[in-house]
Amino acid sequence: MTMTREEAKAKVIVALDVPTREEAMVLVQQLHNEVGAFKIGMQLYNSEGPDIVRDIQAEGGKVFVDLKFHDIPNTVAQTSKVITGRKAFMFTVHAAGGHTMLATAAEAAKEMAAELQVKKPILVAVTVLTSISQQEFEEEIGVKRPIEEQVVIWAKMSQAAGLDGVVASPKEIKAIRQACGEDFVIVTPGIRPTWAAANDQSRIMTPKQAVEAGANYLVIGRPITKQEDPVKAAQMIVEEIMTAEI
Repeated sequence: MTMTREEAKAKVIVALDVPTREEAMVLVQQLHNEVGAFKIGMQLYNSEGPDIVRDIQAEGGKVFVDLKFHDIPNTVAQTSKVITGRKAFMFTVHAAGGHTMLATAAEAAKEMAAELQVKKPILVAVTVLTSISQQEFEEEIGVKRPIEEQVVIWAKMSQAAGLDGVVASPKEIKAIRQACGEDFVIVTPGIRPTWAAANDQSRIMTPKQAVEAGANYLVIGRPITKQEDPVKAAQMIVEEIMTAEI
């Protein structure tokens, strides 16, 4: 079964990995009709502050706040309330924070959304960064198990804690889907069309491959934002996604 252009667009989240509001807003104005949402990471959020969320929303863009909250449960819970109050479309915590931290974050977001009568953000836990290789995972981080196995452990823990899904590399999609079922949200960075450079990503797939493997959302930065024509690049990616067999 093939998907419509709108369904394909909804899967694309553009990573606004730029240092200034001006650069970010140029991309938002160009792309808000071409993609599903925009990701604000640590660089842009810390450079411009939380008002950047509102600014993007004012242009009609959904916002994925990717700050990977990882702290004691109460701190993460209170922060989850703040981000929910900012009407984020999605936000991240880090799975390494453990079950209690994840569960309190999920409950806090749910409570705040109900209190404000806004839609609860999709809450996802970051697992193993897509820049990390198996060798680095074992030798530097010190976890002597396959990355895929660790990702599945964290995905199951996140699901049990009440989260909506996880962020993981495309290589782990099938294992997560098998472990956590069809309703669990999988967000995948490390997406590189065949015409784009891999850059610093180690575990990558093309957009079509990732969607066919079962990804719900694809986070794509440089293959769109660093192209001479970002609109054309986004449209090419959407068209590729539309060819996926799902």
